[in-house]
Amino acid sequence: MYIIAGLGNPGTQYMGTRHNAGFSVIDELADKYNISVDTAKHKGMIGKGIIAGEKVLLVKPMTYMNLSGECIREVMDYYKADISDLIVIFDDISLEPGKLRLRPKGSAGGHNGIKSIIANLGTDQFKRVKFGVGDKPKGWDLADWVLSKFPTDIYDVLRQGNERACEAVESIITDGIESAMNRFNG
Repeated sequence: MYIIAGLGNPGTQYMGTRHNAGFSVIDELADKYNISVDTAKHKGMIGKGIIAGEKVLLVKPMTYMNLSGECIREVMDYYKADISDLIVIFDDISLEPGKLRLRPKGSAGGHNGIKSIIANLGTDQFKRVKFGVGDKPKGWDLADWVLSKFPTDIYDVLRQGNERACEAVESIITDGIESAMNRFNG
């Protein structure tokens, strides 16, 4: 079973913010594959379903971004999941809004949610789908930037990015991370 976790912050005040890009992709996957992410368990909201013929668990940690690893650790332990079955979707300020970059593993790159997951799992060997949210403007505090909402004039770009992120997750499941990277990176 694949564990597909989208990172974000719980609460309506964070909906539509850059830091909640992972939650947005999980919502898109849930809609596309008719998976209800409505069970409160393991410090998160989860939903079981099928994507590309494979069992999946969609996860939205409710621990707030900086403690995302607590939820992911509980989910991985409970389902006795292998690290190779984990896919994490999160925001990336180094990419233009809606752009994707897939990686098989790597450092946290300054992202506190990923730092928490690495610390809790004791490894950085999990697949990632980075979702571009744009670089912070000069003079902005990073926390203020990632917690700010996207401007309405790029909603079409974000919607297309969410659709591509769903395709990327399906590609990882069906074709593997290397093939998916060739298809979606760049």
